[in-house]
Amino acid sequence: MRSSFIATTGLKLARSPSLREQAARRRAVALGALLGLAAIGAAFGILTAPQSASDGAASTGPFSYFPSE
Repeated sequence: MRSSFIATTGLKLARSPSLREQAARRRAVALGALLGLAAIGAAFGILTAPQSASDGAASTGPFSYFPSE
C-alpha cells in the first residue's frame, strides 16, 4: 500500500529525485559522455585523414628504406 506521505504531485523541482530517477540521470550522462567522445574521435579522424589518394598511398614496405637506384 502506498504511503500518503510520498510526494507525487506538485512541481518536480520541489521534491528530491527518487533512486530510479537518479539512476536514469546517471545512465543518460554516461551515454551522453560516450556519444560525445565518439563524435570527437570521428571529427579528429576526419580532420587528420589524408585529403587525396596520393597522400595515403605512401610506399612503406619492408624494402622502402633502401634506394631503388
